[in-house]
Amino acid sequence: MKKRDLAIINDLNRFRCMTRDDIIDLHFKGLKQPVTCCNTVLKRLRRDGYIEVNKDRQPYIYFTSPAGIKKDSTKIPHFLKIVEFYKVTQKWDTPKTFIVEPKYGKGYMEPDAFMIWKGGPFFVEIQRSIYSEKVMNEKVQRYESYFISNEWQQEPWQPANKKVFPAVIMITETRYKIESSNIKFIQISNISELIKTADADEIQVKGGSLKLKTG
Repeated sequence: MKKRDLAIINDLNRFRCMTRDDIIDLHFKGLKQPVTCCNTVLKRLRRDGYIEVNKDRQPYIYFTSPAGIKKDSTKIPHFLKIVEFYKVTQKWDTPKTFIVEPKYGKGYMEPDAFMIWKGGPFFVEIQRSIYSEKVMNEKVQRYESYFISNEWQQEPWQPANKKVFPAVIMITETRYKIESSNIKFIQISNISELIKTADADEIQVKGGSLKLKTG
């Protein structure tokens, strides 16, 4: 199997699903005929039983075989939003690590993603609806519980000399009143707002500050 074939399958495993256009953006950009090349590869991977497709949506949505989620799952728009977020981050820098829906244990937060991007660790929350104050407070409390546990200090990505708790990026059109002396919550409508913030200032987090790499 070609290296690009494996990369496509790995991304389908990671993101659960992707549209054909997502696959083009991530794996066929820069080619003279990206659409034709992508269609040819996807047709071959389907023929050989490596991937599956839902043709009921436009553009088509692709999955691994067997699919990790149902082809009509209500979570498909959610996962596609995560792919969209990942693609946007690449305009500035490809995340060194990008884990979709990482699990940290009962009672702790369930972020949409964890990433190490431009030199800093982040949890990512992508909102597609408006949360009530109660729901948001419960979400914040789960982050606080994880912080208090100190389990985050054992994560393999942590620097040996200085432990840092990730900032939480919340992609939202709604601004919530969030109070936390332990965790930095960054509420933005798009990632470019974070870049502007980082250019102007350091992002203060527990254990120090994150100065995002600009190069």
